[in-house]
Amino acid sequence: MLVSSNDADKLSYSEVRDLFAQEKVDSFTIEGDTLILHLREPVENRTTVTYDLYSFSVFYEDFHEIVDEQYAKGIITNYDYDAGWEAPWWFGIIPYLLLMIVFALVWYFMMNRGVGGDKGAMRFGKARTRIASNEKNKVTFADVAGEDEEKAELEEIVEFLKDPKRFIDIGARIPKGVLLVGPPGTGKTLLAKAVAGEAGVQFLSISGSDFVELYVGVGASRVRDLFEQAKKASPSIIFIDEIDAVGRQRGAGLGGGHDEREQTLNQLLVEMDGFGTNEGVIVMAATNRQDILDRALLRPGRFDRQIYVGLPDAKGREAILRVHVKKKPLADDVNLTTIAKTTIGFTGADLENLLNESALLAARRHKRFITMSEVEEAMIKVIAGPAKKSKVVSEKDKKLTAYHEAGHAIVMNSLEHSDPVHQISIIPRGMAGGMTISLPSEDKSFMSKTEMLENIVSLLGGRVSEKLVLDDISTGASNDLQRATAIARSMVAKYGMSENLGSISFESGNDEVFLGRDFGHTKSYSEKIAAQIDDEIKTMIDSAYKKCEQILMDNMDILHLTAEYLLEHEVMDSVTFAYVCANRKLPVPQVPQNDETDRVKQKTAEDIPAQTEAIKEPPEQKIMHWSEKDKKDIDIPLDDSK
Repeated sequence: MLVSSNDADKLSYSEVRDLFAQEKVDSFTIEGDTLILHLREPVENRTTVTYDLYSFSVFYEDFHEIVDEQYAKGIITNYDYDAGWEAPWWFGIIPYLLLMIVFALVWYFMMNRGVGGDKGAMRFGKARTRIASNEKNKVTFADVAGEDEEKAELEEIVEFLKDPKRFIDIGARIPKGVLLVGPPGTGKTLLAKAVAGEAGVQFLSISGSDFVELYVGVGASRVRDLFEQAKKASPSIIFIDEIDAVGRQRGAGLGGGHDEREQTLNQLLVEMDGFGTNEGVIVMAATNRQDILDRALLRPGRFDRQIYVGLPDAKGREAILRVHVKKKPLADDVNLTTIAKTTIGFTGADLENLLNESALLAARRHKRFITMSEVEEAMIKVIAGPAKKSKVVSEKDKKLTAYHEAGHAIVMNSLEHSDPVHQISIIPRGMAGGMTISLPSEDKSFMSKTEMLENIVSLLGGRVSEKLVLDDISTGASNDLQRATAIARSMVAKYGMSENLGSISFESGNDEVFLGRDFGHTKSYSEKIAAQIDDEIKTMIDSAYKKCEQILMDNMDILHLTAEYLLEHEVMDSVTFAYVCANRKLPVPQVPQNDETDRVKQKTAEDIPAQTEAIKEPPEQKIMHWSEKDKKDIDIPLDDSK
């Protein structure tokens, strides 16, 4: 309660100071702009006095120390600096002002940064294209190797853009759209860049994911803006990378029938079928998932030319290698032809990465040139990851891994259609405790039933070896069993290779769920057929197991010798393995004359005779690689890691 002037007399500032100095104040409060002092004893018959505060900060600065001191001594029993204090009216507005500032900052951020730097809300629906310029390091067809047929198809597009009148006069219609399809890393985007570099026209590049934004309708607006930009810059090329992000099949899938992506796709379909035939605008797109694209997008008049960019063959791989070694100094022992023959299944990106890893290894070793040693080591690193030489492996696990890998190698060497064994290793790499590396002798487009059955047999070599030698089995064969079962299931249910079920494919081909695809898939066969498929798979696996078991029992001495060598040296190359298989004994090491290298073991010509040719002729260069076995047809990875 405020004390009025009727209840107590008001003091001057000096009198207030004297009361505190004489320790006569018992307690005080501040109510509004009034200081109320309660005295310990009456002064001139007054126990309560007041003082009008002109500045609270001045009062606090002058008195807070003496107040704290007297309160600690018990002289002042109670005090309150802000009792009854009422905030000014404008204090209530502060929270609302802060909230408005936060909203303004969020809006500014979304308008100026959330859309790639476009200025203002009017730019939100603009297409964020990247326009290729004629820089000195632009990409041309000379930079694209191993894709001669693909380049020939695209050269027509370039010629049309350079001289459209020649095509129009003869009544020809250039394709409106070109779709580049192929596995990742085969050079689809590189081909598009080469077309832009060769044509010398405006090249508008955009990613499929750039169309879809937070707000409804933005994707369709950006599609319209993209084609407007292309028409103004005609002749021009529109390139949409990863078009599957926006062009997935429409339907009752997880995304519904009216989502933002479908509106964007509908606008894209309209625009591609809307501009005139000879306006000089060509649409190019790239994807590695053609199977999920909407059918309306692939019809003639839109993407009416589809170019498959596949894996390069040996000749193509050599050409790609020659492009990537232009700025890399190579030693005399590096043979690009040999590397190309031994990198079956490598894409252009894989080959570039291989040479880059080789260069990094050479630089790490302070070499001036890249030697074959760096290439071999880089290939293993690219395929299986870096070696974990510091990892401590128990003797029990080391022995199990040695017999496991030796079993794989011996079974593969005994099969007629298996790829030659190139290296056996029990050094951990990645998640694998060891590996058996086979070297394909040629590119293959198809696989026969016999080859697939032999592949199953070789995959079971590790499990059977563990059972025969150690009388126990381990989890190390889990990946082998998964891949063997997948091959058997593909043979029975997909490729019609079962004698009992006949040449029938029981798979619909829809193996995955995508937005825009039906969520549920129903089997196209009865439960009885499903049981027969399972029986056929089991029969196939059991037959392969027995064959594998017989091979290892007939070669038990070679199995023990190979495992013994691996336990001592950790790695066995193809030459040593071929000698062991031919002579059923380990090569005798020759002790060097040089005392400094008396612990180095060398294999002489007498130790490894020509009988190795009867087993499997090793390659000229020791390039290590997995057995591919046509991953595309089998639909599973057939590497030899465990």
